[in-house]
Amino acid sequence: MISPRRAPLIALLLAASTLAGCGSAAPPEEPPLSEEALAAVSKNPGAPIKAVAREVDDLFTLPDLGETRALLVMHAGEIAAERYAPGYDANTRHISWSMAKSVTAVMIGMLVADGRLRLDESAPVPRWQRPGDARGEITLRQLLQMRSGLEHSEATEPLYESAEVRMLFLDGRDNMADYATAQPLEAEPGAKFEYSSNTTVILADIAARALTDSASPDARRKAVADYLQARLFEPLGMTSVVPEFDRAGTLIGGSLIHATARDWAKFGEFLRHKGSHKGTQLVPRSWIEKMVEPSPRATQYGFQIWLNRPLPEGEEGPLIPDRAPHSMFSLSGHMGQYVMVSPAQKLTVVRLGHSDRPQRRAMLGQLADVLELYPAE
Repeated sequence: MISPRRAPLIALLLAASTLAGCGSAAPPEEPPLSEEALAAVSKNPGAPIKAVAREVDDLFTLPDLGETRALLVMHAGEIAAERYAPGYDANTRHISWSMAKSVTAVMIGMLVADGRLRLDESAPVPRWQRPGDARGEITLRQLLQMRSGLEHSEATEPLYESAEVRMLFLDGRDNMADYATAQPLEAEPGAKFEYSSNTTVILADIAARALTDSASPDARRKAVADYLQARLFEPLGMTSVVPEFDRAGTLIGGSLIHATARDWAKFGEFLRHKGSHKGTQLVPRSWIEKMVEPSPRATQYGFQIWLNRPLPEGEEGPLIPDRAPHSMFSLSGHMGQYVMVSPAQKLTVVRLGHSDRPQRRAMLGQLADVLELYPAE
């Protein structure tokens, strides 16, 4: 029999125990990490090993993100994590799609530094130089910032009527620059942002003309390929790169450059170091700074590269400004190709794969989970 004096004390203890059980239930344990998940992370990834392994693993295993084929995280210049889907490895070349645009922008920067091109003069496109042609007012800067004013439609429905699809695969495919430069103006040069793969082909054609006077497709192809190899790919150790050219010898500089995940990471690190590699300045530091400066017509875009900047309320940007530093920028390609560079976090993150439009937002959220493991300095 319980003593009357002890009954209130026992009741109080029982109530406290019940409340504690209700209010401090242990969180459910996360499933154990597989050997594959742990093996993807280096010994010193710059963040907790298990946290990095889990976030990387989620990119390969969570539903509704699409197919991640390669993921490489570099922190402070060292590989922090690297993983590939079955059928892919460190030697697999991946298509760039629009990530190629940033490579083309760097090539243009080198030609400007060489004195072969002028940023704020009329773009040297022969058909635009005829008297009375208003397209002669388009500058190289406006082409780089996607505000040429040329008539264009990107990724519209039906796809076969999209200007870039027609240029790449239909009536413009044999001479893409001829197709792209033939388009009329739909706006005053400089007044309107219009994302355009065709514009980058115009830039690639301008580069070829700056490097050779020959109209021979073979000569044009060789001039651009040799220039990129000697001035960019070889110094960076990007040994896997395969650029594609059309029948006229023009680099398909807005869409078709192939390289391994490691080589894409090398290019990202080169940008993170503002054009410097192992103490050698391959392109002026000021050019990389121009590349990541917001366009006057699109704060989320620079010189052929996407910026992690917030947009007006109600507009959804292509990156993650609410979850990563606004100084981050990214090469971005069709179906979810990314080389994200965050100087404030000393990070370069490469994600290559296949995610359709509905999957991409969720996949970007998972990439943000990886980025958030590394605090900005």
